[in-house]
Amino acid sequence: MLLPIIIATTTVGLIALIGVVFIFNKEFNRHLLSSIISLAAGALLATTFLDLLPEAIEAKNFEPHAIFATVLSSILFFFLTERIVYWHHCRCDDCHRQHTKDKKHLAYFNLAGDAIHNLIDGFLIASAFLLGFKTGMVVTVAVILHEIPQEISDFGVLIYAGFSKMKALIYNFSIALLAILGAIIFYFFGTTFITLIPLMAAFAAGNFIYLATADLIPELQHETDPKKIIVHSLWLIIGVLIIFLGGKFLPHG
Repeated sequence: MLLPIIIATTTVGLIALIGVVFIFNKEFNRHLLSSIISLAAGALLATTFLDLLPEAIEAKNFEPHAIFATVLSSILFFFLTERIVYWHHCRCDDCHRQHTKDKKHLAYFNLAGDAIHNLIDGFLIASAFLLGFKTGMVVTVAVILHEIPQEISDFGVLIYAGFSKMKALIYNFSIALLAILGAIIFYFFGTTFITLIPLMAAFAAGNFIYLATADLIPELQHETDPKKIIVHSLWLIIGVLIIFLGGKFLPHG
């Protein structure tokens, strides 16, 4: 079953190329970016609370307090990392300018969380194919449909953090291919570390919570135009609804 597993996870990884739609979009301006950031915030929070955490708890490999302790540790880790980044920059350059302009660390935070998420998707697809080809195909389709809004969100976060469109596409695609690595690892060594998957999911959840609440949502709160505030709020809710409906009709836990 290794060949179908690799083909399936490669197909999932190709979803990251959806960002190419925006590369050739001349109307991709700050207004559209703000909408995508709103979508990203909603999708990240929904993925955390409707996907990663429920699956981590339902696995029953660890007590709920251990799962939430891992989430808290993850939030603290990324908070301290961000503070260290700012501290280093403030020693090297004008502090106010760095705080207002340098957002590259957000891209790396997002890539870190997404990398763990993609590894888990790889584990999931590999385990499904090991149960049967039909099961593997159903789970692969479910993961693909879940990944579409997630990849759009990830692309938007990378652009917001200062990456060029092409660089954002390349990084996003490279991280998406980690699903292949996750599938191969699980195929050969799955029984060795399968019990740690809930903690990995919890750590990724903490990353998504911090990124959404500490960086993305505060950026949206700078908007003062009532019409744009309504639009951004609607996009945030849409991000939540897409993940919710995807989990409702296409569960992949």
